[in-house]
Amino acid sequence: MLEILGFSATHQARLLRQRTISSVELVQAHLARIATVNPRIHAVIEVFAAPALAAAQAADRALAQAAPTGPLCGVPFSIKDAIELAGAVCTAGTLGRRNAPPATRDATLVARLRQAGAIPIARTNLPDLLFAFESDNLLFGATCNPYDAARTSGGSSGGEAALIASGGSPFGLGSDAAGSVRLPAAFCGIAAIKPTSGRLPRTGHFPPAGGWIQALWQIGPMARHVEDLCTVMPLLTGADGQDTSVVDMPLQDPARVHLSRLRVAFHTDNGFAPADAEVSSVVRAAARALAPDVAVLAEDRPACLELAYALEMKLLGADGGDGVRQYLQDLGSTEVHPLLTGWLDKLEPYRTSVAGLAAYWAEWDAYRATMAAFLDRYDVILCPVYTHAALPHGASILDRNFHGFSHTMAYNVAGWPAAVVRCGVSPTGLPIGVQIAAAPWREDIALAVALRLERESGGWQAPVGPPFPLGPHND
Repeated sequence: MLEILGFSATHQARLLRQRTISSVELVQAHLARIATVNPRIHAVIEVFAAPALAAAQAADRALAQAAPTGPLCGVPFSIKDAIELAGAVCTAGTLGRRNAPPATRDATLVARLRQAGAIPIARTNLPDLLFAFESDNLLFGATCNPYDAARTSGGSSGGEAALIASGGSPFGLGSDAAGSVRLPAAFCGIAAIKPTSGRLPRTGHFPPAGGWIQALWQIGPMARHVEDLCTVMPLLTGADGQDTSVVDMPLQDPARVHLSRLRVAFHTDNGFAPADAEVSSVVRAAARALAPDVAVLAEDRPACLELAYALEMKLLGADGGDGVRQYLQDLGSTEVHPLLTGWLDKLEPYRTSVAGLAAYWAEWDAYRATMAAFLDRYDVILCPVYTHAALPHGASILDRNFHGFSHTMAYNVAGWPAAVVRCGVSPTGLPIGVQIAAAPWREDIALAVALRLERESGGWQAPVGPPFPLGPHND
């Protein structure tokens, strides 16, 4: 059963349909895995054992009767503690939400996964009100990287990434306003995608969508295998009539992408925060691996990338962080984690007037126009997710490290989809991911390239040493 825990959710669903295993067995195996690894990684804050097993029994009955079932019938999944699940308290990692009432309904994307037959099994850790690149808060403490407990799993979807990498869940949901899906995926060696701005409904996320920064962030799926991102994205896509930002654009199939027609640019330095030698080597190796398959491969980057960090911080910090402070006060979070305090301190220099916000907005428009013009020459950008492999706990807030998050911020302010896949490893055994960005609404291109790079590099590899070994993981 350990070997099955390394398989993709797509393959696990196939085994369930073939009656090779039962959903009850699969859920029990994941529950046991969580019990084994969570004392080391501190990724899970709540386990839904009883309802998950009841749902698994129902899935087994449906499969035995050959009743119509969804494509993920009987497969468990996990959920970041910012996405509502009916009957559970969504804390968003902040003290003022500790005694919040349980959610009365599922978030839209959770409901869609349930409709596909998937079974919620656990909620996972995150930073205080999602504001940090490490998953540490005053309610549940810090989540550790499965490959080195002295290092962070990243944030804000770090609990998801650590659990998935450790075999405790085959896939899950995170959210990303500055890299919060992609960075943890890279630090923990799994795959993920931040979809195009406006692709997925965020109904049931806490904090909710809205305000002038809502175009910066999306909910995105995370998994060990890119195959699962391809399976899950069609299940999540489409307007729900509540998140009015959603655009009902068709989602195209990665299997229909012709790599031979793609023009690919790659870089290791965005003009603001160059990647270190370890990350640069992995990105360049990924580019070389693509070279025989694509129409064009060139070392190039949009000229505006060096502005991405300042632009993200201007948009988040136009009020100097006062909106976040007031929100925390209204929630009753009178004490906050130092990493959140550090974030708010970094926003203060970007405080501006109404006229200043208008100027920021004009810069944003110019940035997106420059990015769009780059698509006249290229279809894909291959680049670092971050400048280094996973950081030690507490180090993300230091300026010399914080600037590295500009590599993911670039595609939040652009609104482009960007995927991540593990393509290498540091000399100390830490995963190194590569980011694949594509034009708006072309998640299919980003995922097709991610699939190709995963085949080349092997993608996710199980952490070594007790309690992690899973055995072979290839499907």
